[in-house]
Amino acid sequence: MSYVADRLGAVKPSASMAVSMAAKALRAQGVDVIDLGLGEPDFPTPAHIVEAAFKAAAAGETLYTASAGTPALRAAVVEKFKHENGLDYTADEVTVANGAKQIIFNALLATLNAGDEAILPTPYFVSYPEMVKLLGGIPVMPACPADTGFRLTPAVLQAAITPRTKWLFLNMPGNPSGAVYSKAELQELGAVLAQHPHVLILSDEIYEHILFDGRQFVSFAQACPDLRDRTLIVNGVAKAYAMTGWRVGYAAGPAPLIKAMNTVQSQSVTSVAAPMQAAALAALTGPQDCIPAFRAAFERRRDLVVAGLADIPGLTLSPPEGAFYAYIGCAGLIRKRTPKGEILTDDTAVTQYLLTEGRVAAVPGAAYGLSPFFRISTATSDAVLAKAITRISNAVAALVAA
Repeated sequence: MSYVADRLGAVKPSASMAVSMAAKALRAQGVDVIDLGLGEPDFPTPAHIVEAAFKAAAAGETLYTASAGTPALRAAVVEKFKHENGLDYTADEVTVANGAKQIIFNALLATLNAGDEAILPTPYFVSYPEMVKLLGGIPVMPACPADTGFRLTPAVLQAAITPRTKWLFLNMPGNPSGAVYSKAELQELGAVLAQHPHVLILSDEIYEHILFDGRQFVSFAQACPDLRDRTLIVNGVAKAYAMTGWRVGYAAGPAPLIKAMNTVQSQSVTSVAAPMQAAALAALTGPQDCIPAFRAAFERRRDLVVAGLADIPGLTLSPPEGAFYAYIGCAGLIRKRTPKGEILTDDTAVTQYLLTEGRVAAVPGAAYGLSPFFRISTATSDAVLAKAITRISNAVAALVAA
């Protein structure tokens, strides 16, 4: 007897979470492993945000809220989009969920029919194709290689669209690549999408505030206002405010889509916990000084990793433009032999070697749809990153030509 639904047959668990669990298992055995698998800031959540949740709970704000979120938080989201992105939304065009991932899941559950296609430019966030498959859709995964800056081009987009296309996913800055689109690049994609009115656009902007080298963020809806009525902007407080565990994401989009997503939420998790919404409200409306401070630290760490990897033969890394990851090319390690005589056949083998021999946990590029690469999170201290680079360098130096 099988307890598992057929729909789960093609769905894989989160690769980044699996890597982190493997690292924890080794640590439990007494092995000193540096876990660079999961992407979450190592900073504490700012004190005023924590205090807001405590005060809300102490004041009795512990009951159900509207499925779409409290009126105060939705108003803050409306103001955030207006003030930061120049976008005008109303309260019925925004919604709140348990993290940006649930926003995406709700949107797909509300819109995908069996056989509908979703274009996921590769490399993609690991959960995108799995959610599409789980909900009966078909992932279409055009490659966006390093020589395009890991960005989708208009020609590649045009070739990927079919009559069954329901969604195009964009993620900027990108996880795992750190790629950022300029306003002009977004408008070029928008010109293609204007020819295909059946395609919805999901713009995942969760890393909006983590940009490097003086770059300015441009939301897709800001760059392509003519596509506003079929664009869903996904965001949240997790990355910008070091709140990954608080689980609050939000979105803005056309009212009929938001209404459908709220119906999904009302019949699943009901709503986000009230104290968590109070914390998110404090994040959006309170002091914002943590954002430039965090960004400066992430940029410094990016520079440390880029400089350190430049001295390791067989690895390549162009400086990420945003987010807090390094998507490292490892083509130069494929077919090399480990000290135990094993051949590194692909990037999965490379990361397994780095874990067992280098004692550094990383995620293989195969999980993101583009090989041979591996991803490390740079959202940890300078000292830990420096130690990890040394371990990676020593592990690579121990390899020999097959």
